[in-house]
Amino acid sequence: MTVMLNGKEVQIPDHIGSVQDLLTYYELHNRIVVVEVNAEIVLKEHYTSLGLSQGDRIEMIHFVGGG
Repeated sequence: MTVMLNGKEVQIPDHIGSVQDLLTYYELHNRIVVVEVNAEIVLKEHYTSLGLSQGDRIEMIHFVGGG
């Protein structure tokens, strides 16, 4: 399936069906992440239930520590 991820067109595997699957695929599932799908912020408790579709616009922002 093709989606827009952080402003870039990306082909993701067919087994990715939810926001949680996408976070796991990009190895962000154990990080603090803000996810927006089609201009709507997704609450963490909806990551497993919110399905992704062809052409979705997804923004993922994760925080990096440092000093």
